[in-house]
Amino acid sequence: MSENTSDQKQLLHLVFGGELKKLGGVEFRDLDKLDIVGIYPDFASAQRAWKSKAQATVDNAHMRYFIVHMHRLLDPATGKAD
Repeated sequence: MSENTSDQKQLLHLVFGGELKKLGGVEFRDLDKLDIVGIYPDFASAQRAWKSKAQATVDNAHMRYFIVHMHRLLDPATGKAD
């Protein structure tokens, strides 16, 4: 991840994944084995990381990666959760 040095507002995104218990669900088999890819300053960089991980695990149908829009949960201006 590179440091965001521009004047753009940070819109933090978390990329993580793991093996699901069943296809179509969102419950993980083993929470201890979640892959925390990273936190990114914007959606575009998070999407690149997500795509890379998703493509690398394409042979495992139960493996899924997600992007969490952390900026929707936090308000950096007030330091409070929305």
